[in-house]
Amino acid sequence: MKKQKDDFEKSVLVKNSSVHGKGIFTSVDIPKDRTIMPIIGEVISGDECERREDEEDNVYIFWNGDTYIDTAMTKKIKFINHDCNFNCDVIERDKNSLLLTAYRNIKAGEELTIDYGYDEIYEDCKCEKCNTKK
Repeated sequence: MKKQKDDFEKSVLVKNSSVHGKGIFTSVDIPKDRTIMPIIGEVISGDECERREDEEDNVYIFWNGDTYIDTAMTKKIKFINHDCNFNCDVIERDKNSLLLTAYRNIKAGEELTIDYGYDEIYEDCKCEKCNTKK
């Protein structure tokens, strides 16, 4: 049996977002647990990550266990927004990349979101879940 290759990256579009600025959206339905796209970029150290965050205000960096992946130069993944009711998850792939996967079934037209997972994001989060806590 031929293994089916997930190729949803071609269906991911950058558009204006009601969450924040621009976001990434799917033009097709994506089933739960399917790979949407790889998260690739420049692999950097923790020290370089801190420098870029502090000096360049770079917010496009993903942690990959021991290293960090700077996605600032990418065309799509850098636009993924946070939502506490996220529909995507980031999982390990290898030391130079991660995978964006569907956390639940996602309908065509939905914005793809993740939980950024750091405390400061929840202070500014405007999702329904966070607004009911305030």
